[in-house]
Amino acid sequence: MDGFAQTPAIVSSPQPLFVDGLPQPNREGGFKGAVAAKAAGISYRQLDYWARTSLVEPTVQNATGSGSQRLYGFRDILVLKLVKRLLDTGISLQQIRTAVAQLREAGVHDLAETTLMSDGASVYLCTSNDEVIDLVSRGQGVFGIAVGKVLREVETSLVDLDERRTEPSEVDELAARRQLRQSS
Repeated sequence: MDGFAQTPAIVSSPQPLFVDGLPQPNREGGFKGAVAAKAAGISYRQLDYWARTSLVEPTVQNATGSGSQRLYGFRDILVLKLVKRLLDTGISLQQIRTAVAQLREAGVHDLAETTLMSDGASVYLCTSNDEVIDLVSRGQGVFGIAVGKVLREVETSLVDLDERRTEPSEVDELAARRQLRQSS
């Protein structure tokens, strides 16, 4: 099993990273940047930088100018969280760009069985336990990220954020003023 190539692939238009059984986002759906950042555990500044540099672009709606907003699909948030995990382990941003591009090309079908492994320099995509064992037995695997576990974490984060958003006690100031004006 070879590591990812050292030269990042350039993807001309944002495409969903995973095209397995997850629901496809539609044009009206998606998550605003602040929600996507919070669910992925990153800052809004990181999210903005990654979108502007085409590391992880929103697949539902990209920003088209002043006043427009990006909308992220579930898969986008999953990729954001995977990128954060790889950065946290010390993988270079250049290597992560290569990994994301190659993951897109690979079109992973079963996320629960996918593991990203690294030796600290390269990232390897393993789609079976045998591949993980083979990589570790050759001394190449230092750590692994089980994509299925990260997927469940993102789902839980989004559900928690949605539940908190619908609680009446968490109405922002602008919404409170609108409610007051409408009731008058």
